[in-house]
Order: sequence, then C-alpha cells, then structure tokens
Amino acid sequence: MSTVSTLTHDSKTTDKEVFDSTIPSSPKSLSKQFHEFLIKILKYGKIPQHIGFIMDGNRRFARKINVQTAEGHYRGFLKMEEVLDICLQLGIKVVTVYAFSIENFKRPKEEVDALMHLAKTKLIELCQSKTVKKYGVCVRILGNMSYVSQDLREVIEEAVEMTKNNNRSILNVCFSYTSRDEITNSVKSIVKMVENKQIQVGDINENLIEQCLFTHGCPPLEILIRTSGEIRLSDFLLWQCHQDCYIHFENCYWPEFSIWKMLQIILEYQLSNKITRKKSFF
Repeated sequence: MSTVSTLTHDSKTTDKEVFDSTIPSSPKSLSKQFHEFLIKILKYGKIPQHIGFIMDGNRRFARKINVQTAEGHYRGFLKMEEVLDICLQLGIKVVTVYAFSIENFKRPKEEVDALMHLAKTKLIELCQSKTVKKYGVCVRILGNMSYVSQDLREVIEEAVEMTKNNNRSILNVCFSYTSRDEITNSVKSIVKMVENKQIQVGDINENLIEQCLFTHGCPPLEILIRTSGEIRLSDFLLWQCHQDCYIHFENCYWPEFSIWKMLQIILEYQLSNKITRKKSFF
C-alpha cells in the first residue's frame, strides 16, 4: 500500500512555492528533526562500521576568523564531539580521529603547549560526556607515548580506565601518532615473538601484522575523510587504507565540517558500494 501526501493551496500560490515551503531554505536551517529523518533514511542503506577522520584546518580556520591558534584547536575539539555523535547516531561502531601527529611536535612551542593543555583539560571531559555514556563508547588513545609528558600520560591512563568497560562502540584518538611508527611498532612486536620462540618466521603474514597494529580488534576501515582541501593522507592509517576504503577529501576546514556534509559523504559511500538493505519504510 502506498501513501500519498497532498498539499492544498489557493490559486495564487505556485506549485514551486508550495514545494519550497516543505524543505529548509539552506543546510544551516536543517532542524534536529530533519537531521534525524535523514539519518533514518540513510540507515536503510549500508552503514560503515569503521570511519576515520583527518581533522585538518584548525589553524587556518583560526586565521580565517581572526582568533588565536589555540581557539582554532578548541573549535576543532568541539567539532570532533559533534561528529562523533552523528557517527554513533548512524550506527557506526568505530571512529578513528587523527588528533596529533608525532610530526606536530616540531610546531612552535606555544602551539604545542596549548594543544597539550587542551588534551589534558578536555580528554576527561570527553569521557564523561553524555555521548560517551549514551552509546557506551570505549575511548582508546593510539600512539607513541614516549613523546608525551608524564602528567599527560597520567590523564590519558585515567581516561582510558574510565571507559575500558564500555563495549558498544569505540573512539580511537590517534595522539602522538604516525602510521610509519605504528607499523614499526608492529614489526618490533613480531620480532620479539620470534625471539621468544612464540612463533616462527613462517608464521608471519598480513593477519599477524594487523593483530599487532594499534587498531587491532577494530573492523576494517571503510571510509576516510580529510578536511581542508588537502589531497594527501599525512601518514595516517596507511596500512588500514586498503583497496576497498572510500577516501573523501572535503574542501572545508575541520571546524566548518557539518552534519550536512557528513550525511552527503555517507550517501556517496552507499552509492559507490551499490549495496542497500531491502527493508520497508513502514
């Protein structure tokens, strides 16, 4: 049975005016209810189980709106929380974000110090947020902690401990991270297993390397999104970006990334896969 909705109007009202009155005038005017409706529609298609974000453009965004660099990074943190909530509403189980590269330690000391302070003050707040509690998010910090100060390592350990028993979804925060360092760490772990006679050289294969990566236990990466218009991966999840991973480069700074852009990317991913679940809307 099909349902037909009818709009009535007087003779002075054009069909276009009636149609225009049923949709938002711009993406910014999308209501929460309309967001939820779009999310519900997209969930009838294939939803990725693991999505990654290169959150690029915080500094350029700060220059664009004429504020301090630290404010740009703060806006970026708020956007991460917002995007995480959208992902979890869609049913995405694992979100991996590039928060801070090992290479970023080469930036001006003032900027690095501000980022470390932001991490210390906001990480615990994130773990106590409504989103993390509502969706049972296990927060994991992936990276080389030898570059990180002792006081920040203690905060990281506390944050991880707070959410370790959450088992419905995962937020991987790549901090003090590069993919080359991750792969190197994996190789070292395998060498140690060989030396300890836990495995033989012939046992080494792709699956073993993956089991020793920081992202072990996570489903395959299905979408990677980079903001700021840069078309490069910047040493992020290089192993995980397999041939079936859908990579999208968005021409906006990370704090400007919107739910509208996110939902468009999910739709593009679904169309590229040409896979939809056969469900009835009613």
